[in-house]
Amino acid sequence: MMPKLWAGRFEKPTDALMDDFQSSIPFDQRLIECDIAGSIAHATMLGEQNIIPAADAAAIVDGLKGILADYRAGALEIDKSAEDVHMFVEALLTQRIGEAGKRLHTGRSRNDQVALDVRMYAREACTHVAALLTDLLDVLLSLAGQHLDTIMPGYTHLQKAQPVTLAFHLMAYAQMFMRDVNRFDHAYAEADVMPLGSGALAGTTYPLNRERVCELLGFSDVTDNALDGVSDRDFLLSFLSAASICMMHLSRFCEELVLWSSNEFGTAVMDDGFATGSSIMPQKKNPDACELVRGKTGRVYGDLTALLTVMKGLPLAYNKDMQEDKEAFFDAYDTLAKCLPTFTAMLRTTVFRREAMYASAGLGFTNATDLADYLVGKGVPFRDAHHVSGVLVGKCVKEGRALTDLTLNELRQAHSAFDTDVYEAISLEACVNRRSLRGGPAPVSVRQSIDRAQSWLKRRRAGERI
Repeated sequence: MMPKLWAGRFEKPTDALMDDFQSSIPFDQRLIECDIAGSIAHATMLGEQNIIPAADAAAIVDGLKGILADYRAGALEIDKSAEDVHMFVEALLTQRIGEAGKRLHTGRSRNDQVALDVRMYAREACTHVAALLTDLLDVLLSLAGQHLDTIMPGYTHLQKAQPVTLAFHLMAYAQMFMRDVNRFDHAYAEADVMPLGSGALAGTTYPLNRERVCELLGFSDVTDNALDGVSDRDFLLSFLSAASICMMHLSRFCEELVLWSSNEFGTAVMDDGFATGSSIMPQKKNPDACELVRGKTGRVYGDLTALLTVMKGLPLAYNKDMQEDKEAFFDAYDTLAKCLPTFTAMLRTTVFRREAMYASAGLGFTNATDLADYLVGKGVPFRDAHHVSGVLVGKCVKEGRALTDLTLNELRQAHSAFDTDVYEAISLEACVNRRSLRGGPAPVSVRQSIDRAQSWLKRRRAGERI
């Protein structure tokens, strides 16, 4: 077991139960690369500032690079009895290079060291998730382009409302996921502030060059208050909030795909590679990928709630409670990093049944609003037109007919303004195509929406944060 580097003040070792209880290395070992990179930058700065001898700084940097190389090669055995990954790396460094290793922690506390490592890891997580979201957006935009003329029912209250297109429906989700990318960009910006130099809570008397460490690690700025620098976890809450909202969007989409793939809807067919069967019912094809994403959404919500609850009563500055931040963060990140590529691949291989969607849109009187609008175009006040359309829908419900089944004579019995052009006016195609304002479901409008989204993606991939 590695010696505790802080044990000088204590007369007896910590109890084995306490060692096990407080150990974070089972989960924080994934920070090792960030920890080593942060320590290399810190040691480099210490040497440049003549805070420690240049030879010691060079030995520390070389030793840390050796540890990193061994880790990446799979040749480093992490001591699970170590208190945390930060102590493990420092103790191992001292074992390897001797006395010089003891100088690494000069002008640094574990409080600002941990804050640095987590911020570095959070930046990587934000970048990774944003990339996964852009992959999903590629699939959405491609599918939307293929289904500009695929008419389907739009719903409110899960009741058929008005005819739209599948492209229009898919682009609604594209808007959601574009906002998700922006939210992860915001979380990245919050994490992209360098806290090293905050010390335990009040900075340090050493003449550190914080801006140099900021430069070496590629941060955009340094924290402006040491108390906040070590106690802030808002950037993780922003990540967890963005993750929760993103999972909510995925869950809504999955819920619709579950419905659409049922016999009752019959408008989507999952690829066999993303469905499973039943151990007893041979006919079953279950949309398990969708159901798992939907279920894991609650897990990510729990991670956000857990960290909010940890942080809500903490006085400044650092408290050991904050060790709980990493498991919630890592779990949410891991969950999202599994759900997004699985969902993207599943969506790419899903078959949408155009004929079934069109037939479904023709049922449920989705053109009733257009019938009323037709009368408005003939000079009838909208409220009167709405009433006439409702009366005709009621008649069709009783008789098991569609609005287009009504004869011109029957229509004129309801209102004299009806004429032969009514049938073209309430066709599904006309209902969709007339809604050509920006944001509407007409193919011309959706095509423009796709073009704008593709331009947005192109700028993102060029490195622009929008």
